[in-house]
Amino acid sequence: MAAVQLPGVSDVELAVSVNELRELAKTLGFEVVGTFVQKRASFDTTGYLGVGKRQEIRRFVEDGVPAADAAGDDADSPEDASEDGVDYVVDEQAEAPPAAAPAPAKRTARSGAARAKEAARSAADEDTRHVDVVLVDHEISPSQARNLEIEVGCEVMDRTMVILEIFSRHARSRAARAQVEIARLGYMGPRLREAAKLAGPKGRQRSGTGGRGAGESHGELDRQKIRNRIMELQEEIARMDVERRTQRARRQEGTSIARVVLVGYTNAGKSTLMRALTDSDPFVANKLFATLDTTVRALHPPTVPRVLVSDTVGFIKNLPHDLVASFKSTLEEAAEASLLLHVVDASDPGFERQLQVTDEVLAEIGAQDQPRIRVFNKIDGVGDADAQAAQAAVLRARYPDCVVMSARREADVAALHATIRAFFQKGLVEAELFLPWTQQNMRGEIFSSCEVLDERADGEGALLTVRGDPAVVESLCKRFGLPAGLRALLADGEPPADAGKAQ
Repeated sequence: MAAVQLPGVSDVELAVSVNELRELAKTLGFEVVGTFVQKRASFDTTGYLGVGKRQEIRRFVEDGVPAADAAGDDADSPEDASEDGVDYVVDEQAEAPPAAAPAPAKRTARSGAARAKEAARSAADEDTRHVDVVLVDHEISPSQARNLEIEVGCEVMDRTMVILEIFSRHARSRAARAQVEIARLGYMGPRLREAAKLAGPKGRQRSGTGGRGAGESHGELDRQKIRNRIMELQEEIARMDVERRTQRARRQEGTSIARVVLVGYTNAGKSTLMRALTDSDPFVANKLFATLDTTVRALHPPTVPRVLVSDTVGFIKNLPHDLVASFKSTLEEAAEASLLLHVVDASDPGFERQLQVTDEVLAEIGAQDQPRIRVFNKIDGVGDADAQAAQAAVLRARYPDCVVMSARREADVAALHATIRAFFQKGLVEAELFLPWTQQNMRGEIFSSCEVLDERADGEGALLTVRGDPAVVESLCKRFGLPAGLRALLADGEPPADAGKAQ
């Protein structure tokens, strides 16, 4: 892995970012064998890192030799002379000699000329090369990526490409696959232009009969295909979005459904919490972006009004804008939610950064004003009982309305369930309904849309005391309103003089 520390980035921020990239690499199945960090005033416009650091990485790629041990390694080149605090770190978790990292399922397309130059510069055979891929902890330009690949002698994947690759592997539903493909194609477009530049005049095709048109190149045709494919996918997503809205309307028709959406940083424990709250079995893994597809389940034990819980894709620092745009239809679940559960990893020292990133993404999709409860999950990962209690006290003091819990503790899950139930019962109203014996077939509708607090019966029918959403209760009262005389009769045991008059 390689990273540049800019002047405004602290050592702690850098460490958090690099560790996050390491977790992303592990999610892809890579073994991280070394980390190169360089302090610079700005990124090198040619190859991201300085010339000297690129040479160090090349030696390690070919021979596995750290810079300090390489023969003839005296200093960086003049271009790097102004760099401050250049250092090299071998990953402590890796064993030497490191094994080659497994290649990702899909690779960035590169032109034949680029591969030829790379092969010409590489002195190490692939069977003996110590590194297969260099991961960069920033999004870099196509020209920077190409130059860096040529100079270090192996493939380069920037942070955006790593995230796209993870999304591509984890997408399961038709909607998620389409959304990921749009983001991936948008990322690939500029790289195709860079490949066309590298190909030079040979990329120009002949015109006339059997040709591709005057002045038209392979690169331009490829870019046109990408544009056409993106349009097709956008139309497909729009159709699926209409279907999803229709299904949502059908679920809510005639009933009062409260919607809770889990949002938060990737790997904060949202899927585990979803499984605990709904007694379901969504996919759970200790990996970043294990969940991409929106899953909807009913809160368990059931409540009135019925509460639906949705799990969403996790957020991350520098989440590619194209991904946010592509997943906007999915993330709209958060913008339309009755309540957001903002799940935060309480065991992560950088949880404040998680809060900031999630707030930024929610603002981008227009969900910043939705009612929200902060749920600090994974408190059991802080340490012993005393450490957990101390951390919980700090969090509650800083965020008075937060919930501190572990999704693996039944008591904590039950407490959160009660908090959710209490939230949706704030605006409920109570009323009395009278259901004659001749209309008992309507009991199911009443019991499904309201909470029945009390039920009494006589020879004429049943008197129900209900609590529910004001609009639903008002609708039921119009149909099953209790006559004033009958209410008095049932309450006192004697019919008053005005018995039978409407309420």
